[in-house]
Amino acid sequence: MYLKHLSLGNFRNYETAEISLSSGINLLVGPNGQGKTNLVEAVRYLSSLSSHRVAGYLPLIRQSQNQAVVRASVAFEDREIQLELELNRDTANKARVNKSPVTKLRDVLGYLNSVTFAPEDLDIVKRDPSSRRAFIDELVIQVWPRFVGIYSDFDRVLKQRNTLLKTARATKTVGGALSTLDAWDESLIEYGSDIVSARIKLIDQLRPFLTSAYQKIAIANNEPRILVKSSLMGSAIPGNNKNFAVGLSPAGLPGGLDDDEDGLEWIETSDKAEIVQLYRQKLALTRQKELERGISLVGPHRDDLVLMLGTLPAKGYASHGESWSYALALRLASIELLRKESRLGDPVLILDDVFAELDSGRRERLAALISDNEQVIITAAVAEDVPKSLLATVFNVKAGVITNAI
Repeated sequence: MYLKHLSLGNFRNYETAEISLSSGINLLVGPNGQGKTNLVEAVRYLSSLSSHRVAGYLPLIRQSQNQAVVRASVAFEDREIQLELELNRDTANKARVNKSPVTKLRDVLGYLNSVTFAPEDLDIVKRDPSSRRAFIDELVIQVWPRFVGIYSDFDRVLKQRNTLLKTARATKTVGGALSTLDAWDESLIEYGSDIVSARIKLIDQLRPFLTSAYQKIAIANNEPRILVKSSLMGSAIPGNNKNFAVGLSPAGLPGGLDDDEDGLEWIETSDKAEIVQLYRQKLALTRQKELERGISLVGPHRDDLVLMLGTLPAKGYASHGESWSYALALRLASIELLRKESRLGDPVLILDDVFAELDSGRRERLAALISDNEQVIITAAVAEDVPKSLLATVFNVKAGVITNAI
């Protein structure tokens, strides 16, 4: 599978844009701020309904415009599929597949897979739990597109439940008057357990690919591992961290803590029935604390992926170079997982301004690792940052204008 043509209307800095891409390596070259990343952001949004730069979609619509359009032609085996997204400021967004409207926006997913590696990916290793949740949740959605609906339902229920908790706190509601909260609890448990189970299943599948990718890019003996800490586990009551904040993650999915949570314990089971039981027990345990705080303290919006390197957590212990290698290995492992699990074959690999951040050794090793992917789209401020071993179709991007390099 590869992207043959991309067309944009009022997307970011583009009034209009057209680019025909080839299989193999495609290189977008131009000074920073000219629109290279906007092009690859459109590809990513079409494949996951999320951006690696902002939450939500409104920033994608060109300033002073009410609508942005992203159209793509995707080649898969001997077929071509036409995809279209219409993003609107004031009305519902729309999608079409082969020019036919689809019932829900998420129905456009599953026709184009992509994996993006960008400098912001260092946040997955070095910063807040929300960055790690966004990483795994985007991958869940590409492997199982139906989860877009589950994440949306969970976010809706979480917001409604938080509203009820805040109201109960303000009005000192007690006893039978909390029956409405009990009903929302069941929905929260149903959708939240689906998310926790899917994350753990996917991490189990990702682990062997991660080990292989890290050792290839870093040439090191350290073994990377992913473990999961969950608010569903243990008898400790969460919510004592002063830096608690709830919001949307960078991918626009349910967010949560912006700092590491105290007292979370490891979870290994992916069995939904077991997770439902754990969830229900922990909600009962934390009910009083939630009423005091006016916010939901238990669920996938509070969990964290712990990235280990050898016997130590990568966050706080890995060097800058090791952190880069880890972040890149996560993306390369994602490619292998999607290649295995998807009927589409190779996902489109996007390397957004990455080579300038790597030393020469990592540049060459990365080039060797990606050269056989069916399609790679690279952005770079100067072509010299990209190894010459990557024979690429080159496009110049300047002030929102795309031209083929001679």
